[in-house]
Amino acid sequence: MSLFSDDRFQWRETYFVLFREPDRPLADKVAESFAQDPRIQVTEVSGDEAGLFEALSLSSPDDFSGMDITYVTGEEVKEQIDQLLQDLAKTTLNEEEVGKLNRLDQCDARFDVFHFEQVQMFDEGAEEVLDPGGLLIVLERLASLCNGIGIDPQSGSLMS
Repeated sequence: MSLFSDDRFQWRETYFVLFREPDRPLADKVAESFAQDPRIQVTEVSGDEAGLFEALSLSSPDDFSGMDITYVTGEEVKEQIDQLLQDLAKTTLNEEEVGKLNRLDQCDARFDVFHFEQVQMFDEGAEEVLDPGGLLIVLERLASLCNGIGIDPQSGSLMS
C-alpha cells in the first residue's frame, strides 16, 4: 500500500536517483540493503517478472518519515535529464559535480523517492520532528545499488 493513501503520512517532497537501465538492481537486493539498517522498516516490495526492482514502501519511525520508491523509464526521464543538463550547465560546479554531470547524459531510468512526514498530533507551537537522516540513507543506498546520481530538484543539487 502506498503511503499516499495512509492518513498517518503527509507527502513532503520528491527526490530522484537517475541511472542507466542496465544497472537496475534486483528487488531482493534493494530490500536487503535497506533491511540492514535497524532504523528502516521495508514493506510492499515489488519486482517485475525478472525480479528487477519496481517499487517499495518503507518507514523510518525514528525520523518520523516514510518513503515510496518507484521505478520510471521512458521519454519522461530523458526530458528531465535534458532539462537538468541545461540548468546545471549554468551553475558553478566542483570537480565531483562535473563528473556526475557528465554521467547524467548516459542515464535513461530513475527511481522516484516520495518522502513523507509522519503526522504528529502536537500543540501548535511544537517543533517539527521530521529528520532527513533516513532520506539521506535511502538516497545513498539507492544510488550505490544502481551506480546512480541522486537529485534534489528543490535545490537543483546533485547528491550521492
